[in-house]
Amino acid sequence: MKINDKKKALKIINKVAIVTIVVNLVLAVGKFLAGIFGHSTAMISDAVHSSSDVLSTLIVLVGARIAVKNEDKDHNYGHDKFESIASILLAMLLFATALALGWTGIKSIADAAKGGEFVKPTLAALIAAIVSIVVKEGMYWYTIYYAKKLDSQALKADAWHHRSDAFSSVAGFVGILGAMLGVYVLEGIATVLIALLIIKVSYDIVKIVLRQLTDHAAPEELVGKIYKTINDDEDVKNVDLLKTRISGSIIYVEAEIAVDRELSIVEAHDIAQRVHDKIETTFEEVRHIVIHVNPY
Repeated sequence: MKINDKKKALKIINKVAIVTIVVNLVLAVGKFLAGIFGHSTAMISDAVHSSSDVLSTLIVLVGARIAVKNEDKDHNYGHDKFESIASILLAMLLFATALALGWTGIKSIADAAKGGEFVKPTLAALIAAIVSIVVKEGMYWYTIYYAKKLDSQALKADAWHHRSDAFSSVAGFVGILGAMLGVYVLEGIATVLIALLIIKVSYDIVKIVLRQLTDHAAPEELVGKIYKTINDDEDVKNVDLLKTRISGSIIYVEAEIAVDRELSIVEAHDIAQRVHDKIETTFEEVRHIVIHVNPY
């Protein structure tokens, strides 16, 4: 995480989680009442969806709280990958949400094609949909701000969960408006399109997280910058080896440098330590660095 003070990071995570849970519960109650009094089954379904979002926030909270823990005897390199696991679970929830939305959309299109009877919703349901869109999009920007500040993939996934809710509310708005105008097929079409978009988002999250869980090398551009930082040291004769791997939200670096063989062990160690410190201060995403010295 970019904020090295783990206590501060944990406070931010707790604050975001509490705000998210409160907003989702208030929104769920509001949608449910609007659905009942506004004669909109779509809004009642959306209310259930909002209440279930509390689960995704709890997953983020648990994963992030474990991730910021210090190293211990069982996890010598920290707990960062627990956040990646939380992100995978959130991506699965997003995918499940997309499938449910897609199925609902297909059924809605089929019902509209059959020309079945529909109850026209009232203005209350339409207003509730607009409020939901605004609030959930606001929650996306609120969560993504802290996700970037902490470099938290789990919070980023949760932010996209908020946006997926905003998208589903857009479908609800289109459907309610369409129903009020007598064009019932609009909701189904909008819902299917949004479901496809959410599937793409969940795929992108899984793709990023799998790189973190499978020790994928750091991006080439970053590796090039690290190489240059090492090679620019006046006492480094050559960079014999440079390996990187991504673990959770941090990057591990292993390098072998060649120095003058006439130097003492202490002098060679000082060079390696200087290179180590330079990398650590230059690249905040790099946490664990191992420098091995070879004779030149």
